[in-house]
Amino acid sequence: MPTHQHPGTGKPRAGTAAPAATVAPGGTVAPDAAVAPDGTAAPADAARGPGPKETAARTASAALSALGQLIGGFGTAFLAVAVLLLLAVTAVTGVVGVGLLAAPAALRALHALAGRERDRLGRWGPAIAAPAPPPTRPRSALADPTTRRELRWLVRHATLGLLLGLLGVLLPVMAVRDTTFPLWWRLAPADANSTSVGFGPAQSWAEAISVGLLGLAWTAIVLGLAPGMARLQARPGRRLLTAGPDADLSLRVAELTATRAAALDAHATELRRIERSLHDGAQNRLVSVTVLLGAARRMVARDPAGAEELLERAQSAAEQALAELRTVSRSILPPVLADRGLAGALSGLAAHCAVPCRTDVDVPARCAASVEATAYFVVAEALTNIAKHSGARQAAVTVRGEGGRLLLRVTDDGRGGADENGGSGLTGIRRRVAAHDGTLSLSSPPGGPTTLEVNLPCGS
Repeated sequence: MPTHQHPGTGKPRAGTAAPAATVAPGGTVAPDAAVAPDGTAAPADAARGPGPKETAARTASAALSALGQLIGGFGTAFLAVAVLLLLAVTAVTGVVGVGLLAAPAALRALHALAGRERDRLGRWGPAIAAPAPPPTRPRSALADPTTRRELRWLVRHATLGLLLGLLGVLLPVMAVRDTTFPLWWRLAPADANSTSVGFGPAQSWAEAISVGLLGLAWTAIVLGLAPGMARLQARPGRRLLTAGPDADLSLRVAELTATRAAALDAHATELRRIERSLHDGAQNRLVSVTVLLGAARRMVARDPAGAEELLERAQSAAEQALAELRTVSRSILPPVLADRGLAGALSGLAAHCAVPCRTDVDVPARCAASVEATAYFVVAEALTNIAKHSGARQAAVTVRGEGGRLLLRVTDDGRGGADENGGSGLTGIRRRVAAHDGTLSLSSPPGGPTTLEVNLPCGS
């Protein structure tokens, strides 16, 4: 049992441990265990901190993550250059009036790119609170603080962000090329075996090894500087694209409160629908099964033929109850989503639609189960409406996964005139979509066509 001594006695007492000690040069006693802040003995390894392997793994992981951020920022920086040129051309041609016509489109491109950058930065760190939608009219945009901040970010990201992103692309390539140079330099053409920065060509093994050392230097630069470069590239976006101090965040709070209330209402409506389906369908069938089985049991002795007929009716009622229970369970969460994914589930809906329907689904990665279920029910309700009310000859369902969003469109060539207040189920669709902070837009002029568009976040 671990022991230590009472003060002044030299006798051990059970229950605690005495730290091991060694005698250091000069006669002083050096404890082998470090003392933790709470006064207990901590192992010497813990006092020394992480080992070299753990430190190297952390450094490499941080560098790889930073390179991913830099490469992603390079993509948005390249788009920033294009948007900056578009805005410059719009401003120059605005003097003669032509640019005023293109200004709303240019401003929408600016706002869309800023939103894309917010989403990108949110994937690599804390989410950025988006401001209220800025205006797209030139006169209002010039006085809008959000637009001015986005313009300042655009200039910085199209210059410094582009340069840092380019380095994030080139440095790993240079590091790999030069580090492996001694392995293949003899196989390369005489004029193609120079270093990645153009010095050379190498004529001897000594020069080839020096190129390999240069590759190690590039690797050290990537490991040491990549995280700082990624932070520098992201800093303007995190500072300028967030909602400013003048933004009325109470509106966003009110919006979230309303959507959550709508989600609760939709949930309560769904529970009532399931309860009605069970009560009016499966429960009544099971009650009839019970009654028929009781009657058959009483008749089995005196009228076997009649009892046989009742048992057949009871079996038929049980099968119908089972079918209705399966229908209700599928309406809660269709198992086809888990088995075949969203594309397969929507293909099944289109195949059973009374109106010929084609599907085009391109979603590279699976979304959250609740999002896929919402998309499934949106399409199911939309196709039901098309079959019942539109008089359409054909319909189409298009789904795309882009930038962490699920974009869904249902179109038909029917008579149009769809109205949310007409009992067509569109109100329920809007509530389901709002529960995920998604958006829904409906275009259905009299005479058609009708287009229903839904935008959902993939991860909610």
